[in-house]
Amino acid sequence: MNQADLKEYLDFKAEQYECFDFLEQDPISIPHRFIKKEDIEIAAFLIATIAWGNRQSILKSGNRLMDLFDNEPYHFIMNYQGSKSIPFVHRTFNSIDLDFFCRSLKNLYENHNGLEGAFNINPEDNHLKARISNFRSVFLDIPHESRSEKHISNPIKNSACKRIVMFLRWMVRSNEKGVDFGLWHHISKSELYIPLDVHTGNVARSLGILKRKQNDWKTNEELIKKLRKMDKLDPAKYDFALFGIGVNKEL
Repeated sequence: MNQADLKEYLDFKAEQYECFDFLEQDPISIPHRFIKKEDIEIAAFLIATIAWGNRQSILKSGNRLMDLFDNEPYHFIMNYQGSKSIPFVHRTFNSIDLDFFCRSLKNLYENHNGLEGAFNINPEDNHLKARISNFRSVFLDIPHESRSEKHISNPIKNSACKRIVMFLRWMVRSNEKGVDFGLWHHISKSELYIPLDVHTGNVARSLGILKRKQNDWKTNEELIKKLRKMDKLDPAKYDFALFGIGVNKEL
């Protein structure tokens, strides 16, 4: 396909797959249970954090986590006193990690204007790499075991940061189609990247959008540069196209 045909194809697929019915069994369905901004963003952040493995496993763990929070994540976090014995494990994320995440989230809401504020500590740093790096520094600023650091990816070390990038898409993009939430207004949707993993990377390579073989931050940069040529205001919408094409094995 030439560039014009590729844009037309991806625009069509983005429109086709950005619908809640398609994502009903997706982890994003869990934060959609909530109404309060803080409940949504805390649930979304934690669900995104454990979003690796098959979707049914993620949903099962996400549901269990919300049950542990009595389905009031913000109230739970703000009243959290610390415990390393919370009965929760999802793959390598365990009770030690969850204790740290709860304590750190409480610190963010008490001292840094919450999750949104922590991604906007230096407003002049309006590049996603800087935002994630700044957030990571603040999130890790309270006592924790080194094992927990792996659950907050670092773009400075060339990680693709798939789960954080996905969380930011959920928070920033408009809720017009009932999928993303559009809760945050200090980050422009034009800044967003694609949550890059094996599947989206392979689809992008099959379409000739990507050349790099690794799935890392440099590949994020290559991919978003190409997608911004198709839509400079909302390039992350193409996540739905790449994801949908991959899930339905259309290539």
